[in-house]
Amino acid sequence: MVRAMPAPAADEPEDEHADFGFQDVPKAEKARLVREVFDRVASRYDLMNDLMSGGVHRLWKSALIDWLAPRPGMRLLDVAGGTGDIALRFLERAGTAMVPVTVCDINHQMLRVGRDRALDRGIVAEIDWLCGDAERLPFADRSFDAYTIAFGIRNVTGIERALAEARRVLRPGGRFLCLEFSQVALPGLGQLYEVYSFELVPRLGRLVAGDEAAYRYLVESIRRFPDQERFAAMIEAAGLGQVKWRNLSGGIAALHSAWRI
Repeated sequence: MVRAMPAPAADEPEDEHADFGFQDVPKAEKARLVREVFDRVASRYDLMNDLMSGGVHRLWKSALIDWLAPRPGMRLLDVAGGTGDIALRFLERAGTAMVPVTVCDINHQMLRVGRDRALDRGIVAEIDWLCGDAERLPFADRSFDAYTIAFGIRNVTGIERALAEARRVLRPGGRFLCLEFSQVALPGLGQLYEVYSFELVPRLGRLVAGDEAAYRYLVESIRRFPDQERFAAMIEAAGLGQVKWRNLSGGIAALHSAWRI
């Protein structure tokens, strides 16, 4: 069952503007626009990830799990993890979880896809599926040993607020890991990746998912996301310590790690 949890009330006005890809939209509208994108592509999201990356996203997610080093009894919160990729990999690595993995996503459709996928594998009680906002997580302070977010943080309205929430729900000594598309660092790769992203990915989205606009937004959102160093500085500014990052596939994606000290 997908559960919707109440979130704390907003404590600041939503009267500014935010990036929605290359568009400038009212800050209060971005979450709705992002939800609509993922509503439209949820059923083909995993297939599109395989096609767009040639399956390499699986290696990137394995690298996240390797760095996290799951262990039985670790209490994990996976944010923006609707289709369950990280949660399922965590359970495979940790063995008997002892406590359910919590998947929190703002999008009901993505959670339904993830829940059905888990049920097909006979996984029922091991994952708790919750609908909630990364910027206002419906969990008590110091609730989790680890917080992961894969390809989700660039879609939130306020990255700083989401990072602050990550710190809040982590126990002292808890681990933060973020996998996100980043800025290409390998010489010669950037131009090829630019052509692929803006010319081929939207066309693939039209042919496979029936939605070119959604995948044009996703490509644009990658370009607006902070580079590796700037994002690391944002993580540190949120109060997390020992911030490090690793480039994957020449910087097409990056893993950022930090701890609640």
